[in-house]
Amino acid sequence: MPYVDEEGGRLNNYAIEPKMYEAKPPTKEEKRNYAILGALAALFVGGIIAVAYAVSTVS
Repeated sequence: MPYVDEEGGRLNNYAIEPKMYEAKPPTKEEKRNYAILGALAALFVGGIIAVAYAVSTVS
């Protein structure tokens, strides 16, 4: 580990930094999959809200 001597004789150690890399943009297939999963998630949340409303109106 790299140590640095500071004023007053204190040692300060730093973590080893990970290598940096560039993120790759999503492909057309990945974009399509994200859109499908988003639509399914919206339908799921809408269904949960509909069920909650239906249950809350039962007397």
